Amino acid sequence: MPEAYIVEAVRTPVTRRGGSLAPAHPADLGAHVIKAVLDRAQADPGQVDDVIFGCVDTVGPQAGDIARTAWLAAGLPETVPGVTVDRQCGSSQQAVHFAAQAVLSGTADLVVAGGVQNMSMVPIGSAMTSDPFGGSQGWQARYGNEEISQFRAADLIADKWGISREEMEQYALASHQRALHAIKNGYFEQEIAPYQGVGKDEGPRADTTLEKMARLEPLRPGGRITAALASQISDGAAALLIASEQAVEQHKLKPKARIRHLSARGDDPVLMLTAPIAATAHALRQTGLTMDDIDLTEINEAFAPVVLAWQRETGADLATVNVAGGAIALGHPLGATGARLLTTLLHALERTGARRGLLTMCEGGGQANVTIVENLS
Repeated sequence: MPEAYIVEAVRTPVTRRGGSLAPAHPADLGAHVIKAVLDRAQADPGQVDDVIFGCVDTVGPQAGDIARTAWLAAGLPETVPGVTVDRQCGSSQQAVHFAAQAVLSGTADLVVAGGVQNMSMVPIGSAMTSDPFGGSQGWQARYGNEEISQFRAADLIADKWGISREEMEQYALASHQRALHAIKNGYFEQEIAPYQGVGKDEGPRADTTLEKMARLEPLRPGGRITAALASQISDGAAALLIASEQAVEQHKLKPKARIRHLSARGDDPVLMLTAPIAATAHALRQTGLTMDDIDLTEINEAFAPVVLAWQRETGADLATVNVAGGAIALGHPLGATGARLLTTLLHALERTGARRGLLTMCEGGGQANVTIVENLS
């Protein structure tokens, strides 16, 4: 059977809205991680078959096929094409999937995959110039005029799974504590390629306490979700180099990991954020694995109840989930997050010597990608 390998994975730091990366053009952020991943892998840019990047809100400086623009902004060969993917928050995880599928099909041997998002420069929802659902007769016939909102979805999930605000706040606090511990101990140093002197994640807060979180007002009247229980608006980019077995041998590359499984699944678009449950179950069925076989998991902390509902359904040990913190602490630069999470997962597997890692994340429209990788380092 053909194989798809991850040779290298790098990211920028993830910075706060209005923070250190706010002035950086998205093409330059993308160019930075593309050059870094190729340099670290010691790969010839002229041998790359394609560049696949995730990005959400592809307007303004993120418009015009940011994957292609970032490659050219990096000063790399004009002969290499690029394409931009939008599967909402899972865009760059899907970019990795498309890259791996190209390799597995034999139509490509070396692909750069990743994502970029500058949410300071292009505010969230900038591409939503009108209601994407309200004008559709088919949508309204199926789902009526229900509010489609990630904030409502997070509240609905907390209600459905009986997750208290106190439990969510304890989880959010742990995310900050884990991220701060990871930064203090240098866990992210190998995966971050500093950008113009910026080398540290800005999201984690040392002054976060349960008392402070308890005083926050809900984001929706009568709801449980507060800003402390949601991912942070952020800026950043990440890139991975995906290679076939032939490319590994021909170019004398040293893979970090083998992609064991990749897929995507859909679920209720009104609940919106529950698809990681179905996606994880599908991946485990397909591979014959159980959660006990998964050493480390990254699941995007879009909201605290997303992770906690998934944990209730999968039985996963939270001690092995988001071990260096998640998006509540580290931030969520939409189109870059999937690649950022996979980069962090690969480096965590390498650092700990663990064998298998699983990545999944919720996405707009009630979708989720899932990737299982095996450490080769």
